[in-house]
Amino acid sequence: MHKSYKCVVITPEAYDKNQHERFPVVYLLHGYGGNYANWVKKAPAIQQLADAYEMMVVCPDGNTGSWYLDSPVDSSWKFETYVGTEIPAYIDSHYRTLADRKHRAITGLSMGGHGGLYLGICHQQTFGAAGSMSGGVDIRPFPQKWDLAKRLGTLDDHLDNWNNYTVINQTTRLKDSALALIIDCGVKDFFINVNRNLHQQLLQQGITHDYIERPGEHNWDYWSNSVVYQLLFFHRFFTKEDVK
Repeated sequence: MHKSYKCVVITPEAYDKNQHERFPVVYLLHGYGGNYANWVKKAPAIQQLADAYEMMVVCPDGNTGSWYLDSPVDSSWKFETYVGTEIPAYIDSHYRTLADRKHRAITGLSMGGHGGLYLGICHQQTFGAAGSMSGGVDIRPFPQKWDLAKRLGTLDDHLDNWNNYTVINQTTRLKDSALALIIDCGVKDFFINVNRNLHQQLLQQGITHDYIERPGEHNWDYWSNSVVYQLLFFHRFFTKEDVK
């Protein structure tokens, strides 16, 4: 995009202790109105979890409302390319990573939950696991919200864009167990129904996934708790010996 964006990179304690060891990476995306620093400021426990699980955590910047898409109506917005392709390539070339899909995961909250699943599904050659916390996994019920019309055009005039870029319509790209999936949402969240719909669609398709509902709303109390389970899920994925 010919611009510079900041990015948080967390390395575990073991990174400096063993100069020859390589590490898996979780890409952790922020929500609408957020930035690269949200996670490390609002949920600082991720630093201790990175130490405990010996993983890197990378928090890229998705701008205020990119939805982590390459916009079909505004060519200056290329956040799918940026976060899905350019950042992993940069991280792999500048840090000691395990540079394969078996050791890369992507997830996020809200807009970043959409991004985690959208990028994970569309870039399965890059990511072996993907997740969503309180994710906007079907954007079509919210045509007036969160800059979506700026990224996709209006729903009335560009229905194809809304259908093509919503997560729930990407599930046809999935084969069972090809991409490890974890999805969760609080029961008082305004995205709960679209998450339930996604869960049912994955069940109907026979796609293995972890799906969790628990008390909670669309806030940092929920996400600070949720990320603990998501990073455990990815740790288990990274250390699973029979990963394909």
